[in-house]
Amino acid sequence: MRTRDALVAAARRIFERDGYLDARIVDIAAEAGVATGSFYTHFASKEDVFAAVLARLQDEMLHAGVSDGGDGDGDGGRKDLWRGVEGSNRAYLESYRRNAGLMAAMEQAAAVDPQFVGVRLERSRVFIDRSAAAIARLQQSGLADPELDPEITARALNAMVSRLAYVTFVLGESVPFDTLVETVTRLWTNALRMPRS
Repeated sequence: MRTRDALVAAARRIFERDGYLDARIVDIAAEAGVATGSFYTHFASKEDVFAAVLARLQDEMLHAGVSDGGDGDGDGGRKDLWRGVEGSNRAYLESYRRNAGLMAAMEQAAAVDPQFVGVRLERSRVFIDRSAAAIARLQQSGLADPELDPEITARALNAMVSRLAYVTFVLGESVPFDTLVETVTRLWTNALRMPRS
């Protein structure tokens, strides 16, 4: 188990450094301090170890979607709702920034391997389902535009945030982090017609 863990940790570093397409099994094994043959004791291929790396990343990246602000530590009003959306966006963008190298590798993998298209879609589906449920709750409370379809709205808003994160943290478009969070939060709340105060 220790060798497998070392290989997964080493693979993460190699995928972050070299990207998915240029990562090599020999480099992963060398980074882990094991013989290349040991790699094949634990993994069948580069695709297999990359899937293991992404599985470890999943818990960190898949936060709860839009918060409804009902955690009881604020005034329970509309400002709490707005702060809940802001907090969710901040957490997602911080996590994306920390994992930008792996997110870039996942984009590469999805471009060439249908297996990783599925991984990417599954990851998106979790965000969409959570956000859609939060939007529906806000609509039921009279705090979001009732005419919006929650799932389609969640798809659109999540796609916007995800792509913006990719352009900022992977492609290197320079945007001050707090400005990014503030803008994304305004776009979310304006799209839902959520009151800020």
